[in-house]
Amino acid sequence: MGCRLCPRECDADRAANEKGYCGETNVIRVARASLHMWEEPCICGKNGSGTVFFTGCPLQCVFCQNASIATGACGKAITPGRLTEIFLELQEKEACNINLVTPTHFVPQIASALKQAKREGLSIPIVYNTGGYEKAETLRLMEGLADIYLPDFKYVSSRLSTRYSNASDYFDAACAAIAEMFRQVGSPVIDSRTGLMKSGIIVRHLMLPGHLADSKRVVSYLFENYRHNIYISIMNQYTPMHIFADMPELSRRVSHKEYCALIDYCISLGIENGFYQEGGSASESFIPSFDYTGV
Repeated sequence: MGCRLCPRECDADRAANEKGYCGETNVIRVARASLHMWEEPCICGKNGSGTVFFTGCPLQCVFCQNASIATGACGKAITPGRLTEIFLELQEKEACNINLVTPTHFVPQIASALKQAKREGLSIPIVYNTGGYEKAETLRLMEGLADIYLPDFKYVSSRLSTRYSNASDYFDAACAAIAEMFRQVGSPVIDSRTGLMKSGIIVRHLMLPGHLADSKRVVSYLFENYRHNIYISIMNQYTPMHIFADMPELSRRVSHKEYCALIDYCISLGIENGFYQEGGSASESFIPSFDYTGV
């Protein structure tokens, strides 16, 4: 049966070693599994988030900062049994949570590994960290397993989503996905003692240079529909990975003026549950080494 896990519905026979749009077969590939400190404070805490970086991606954005794994260039094949062990090893290292980075195309295998890990004592929250291009049907496979959803909301404009991600339906897909996530986990729950999120949703928006207007539309949609029932994280860490000859607007970083204008807009709307980044976060040093650590 062809793969229909993501909105691409590419119908690739991944079980027969055919690669889907995501670039992957059914064999789980992971590039890194480690404690990660560069998430929102309520996700990483003092010990770090137990991130598992999966190879491949349904979106394949042209500006991807993790291109080496998104495009399949880097990744080690593992079994679902080994994935279960990785989850438990991260918990033993006192990770705040298990953070599944770009998990969409491996959801059935991940769900199975999580269930086994929970039977073996996994008790920390599970974070589903995604580009936002999801199907509700796939997300329902994570119901009762995912405690925290950490989706991107990249665009409202179909022109931009087509130009940068070849996904004209991105906005509709992301809206439906976040609605399903909210149905599952509801409003945020924060541990008053540790400040860590136990359940809920943080929606991330990576601001792109020259697209303040669309960023405002993203923020407006989220606040109008979810008010204070989700967190909104506004990110300024866009880093040009190379010179885009046909997309010159992506060859620079977001300016301080642009980012401040978006933060001011968030404040004017009345957003209270939110995160912003201070200067200096747009750096390749924030991109982890995909050297199979912990795999």
